This record gives sequence, C-alpha cells and structure tokens, in this order.
Amino acid sequence: MIPLAAAPAAAIDDAIAEAIGRIQTRSASHGGALSALGDAIGRAAGGGKRFRPALVAASFEACGGSSADQPGLYPVAAAFELLHTAFVVHDDVIDHDTVRRGIPNVAGEFRLRARTQGADASGEALLGDAAAILAGDLLLHEAVRLVALAEIGSTQREELLGLVDDAVLISAAGELADVENAVAGACADPDALLAAAHNKTAVYSFTAPLCAGAVLAGAPAPVIAALERAGGHLGLAFQLADDLIGAFGSPAQAGRPAGGDLREAKRTPLIALARESASWDRVSDALAVAHTGPIAVSEAQQALVESGARTRLLALIDGTLAEARDAASDPALPAAARALVGELAHAIAERVP
Repeated sequence: MIPLAAAPAAAIDDAIAEAIGRIQTRSASHGGALSALGDAIGRAAGGGKRFRPALVAASFEACGGSSADQPGLYPVAAAFELLHTAFVVHDDVIDHDTVRRGIPNVAGEFRLRARTQGADASGEALLGDAAAILAGDLLLHEAVRLVALAEIGSTQREELLGLVDDAVLISAAGELADVENAVAGACADPDALLAAAHNKTAVYSFTAPLCAGAVLAGAPAPVIAALERAGGHLGLAFQLADDLIGAFGSPAQAGRPAGGDLREAKRTPLIALARESASWDRVSDALAVAHTGPIAVSEAQQALVESGARTRLLALIDGTLAEARDAASDPALPAAARALVGELAHAIAERVP
C-alpha cells in the first residue's frame, strides 16, 4: 500500500528481525516450551506486509525527517509491527482460530505440541490458548521496550509512548465491543458497529503510525493534529473496506473462501445497514443458511446488494475518505504529507471489491 525505497524497507526488516531475535534468544536460553514459543513468535512475525512500520517511515519522510539524523526511526517503526503481530495473535485466540495464512498459528502449533504429549482435546486447547496469549504479551512488551530505549529525545519518547498507550487501549476497546456485539441478543445499531470498527483498526494502524513519524521528524503540533484527524478517517475507511472484502471479496483478497464473514454471520456495519432496509427479512433468511456452501453465500450476497446495504456502505467509505482528504488539506501540513494521505485514500478505495 505504501511504496518504500529499498533502503528504508531493508532497515525496517532489520529492526524487526533484531527485536524478534532478542525474544527468541532469551526464550531459547530457558529451553523447553519457552524456546518453542520464541520460535513460534518468529514465524508469527514473518511474512507480513510491514504496512504500519512503512507508514511510520513514510510519514517521517513526508514531514521532512532525515533518517541520517534520527537513529530511533527504525526501532520505533518496528515497534508498530510488533504491536500489530501481538494483536493478531491475541485476535486468533478470541476467534478460536488455529490457522493463519494456511499454516498453524501460535495457538495451532501448541495444540499440536500438546497432542504429541498425550493431551486430550481440552488440554490441547488450554495449552494453545495459553501459548498464544503469552506470545502476544511478549510482543506487546517488546514493542513498548523498543520505544522506551530508542535513541530519541525525552519529549519525543513521552509523545511516542502516549501514542502506543492510546493504540493499545483503544484497540482493546474496539475488540471488546466487537465481541460484545457478536454475542448480544440483538444486533447493535450502525453507529455502535462503526465505533467498534474504528477503534479496532484506525488508531494503531493509521493514526498512531502517522503521528509517530511526524513526532520523530520534529513536526509541530498542528501537523500532528492534522495527521491524527486524517488517520482516523483513513482507518475507518480501511476497516469498512475490509468488511466488504469479508462479504464480497475474492478468496485472493480475503485470504480465505469467499464470503467468510457471511458464513460466520458476523455483525458488521454492512449487516446493520441491511437491518434498516425493507428487505431485511429476506437478507436474514439468506444469512441464516450462508454457512451451508457457495450457492448460499452467493444468494446472501445478492440479498445484501438488493437491500441497498452495499451501496450505502460504499457511499460511507467514499464519504469517510473525502473527510480524510479534507483533513489533509490543512495548510499546516507539508505538501508531501498531504500527498501521502491522498495516496493512502486512493489505495484504500482500490481495495473495495
């Protein structure tokens, strides 16, 4: 999503590898299950798109920063990748997922480990979930440690730790609301679902990385405030596009069979908008059987389109991206930062299936 020169991309990878290597080395020194956990963490952190650290670096450059003058850039950027990995590992526990990208995740690996040790199904699940929770905890700690020890000024460190603090807390709020909405007897209204969608993704994926890059570049408060506003809108639009991918995206886009969110009856803003339509009964009936196979998924997709929910969500994404561009029009922002927000908005719009 963010094109980076080879040198910054390599520097980001090196910083991430160094942080993960530290976890693995310290875990290996204790042997046994902890050593295996360190290896599993390494696999969990590998192969990602590095979007969030790339966003830190891109914002830093757009705000006039020079990596030659800021040795803390890449460790701080790496912290946001570790933060993301921690959330993914914990999210898999919440969703009871044991596979990611077609291979066992941390929980899946330790379920297999328990099986080889003679555990029953309950024991497998217990060890798998425990390992994944602890892996996420270690990654969260390492992310904060990277910022705490980065070669940056004390004022910058305080600001950056505040950004990480907000990212963790607000993401937790979004995830908790998402689960609560899923188990409640009645579907939450669109505003509540939109708030949960924003909190799950926007702050840690967009607002905090954009602002972190600006802080590292020594940008003034008005620049950081404008990027904070733009980042919130970009993050919400990104999550709403993800919701459309989960309902209408191809297997290549979604990374799983088409219509996965419909099969799982997820309560997303798309579904909340459909509930407000006159054809909700038909949509509800179609969703009730979507888990049965591709034909039922296709019928649920068609019902959602005919309800007008997809069109309304597309309009909401367009409007949210327009708000991001408007926030970036703040004259306080350097031209390169305005261009960066525009590129991000365009990339998000291109993701919409």
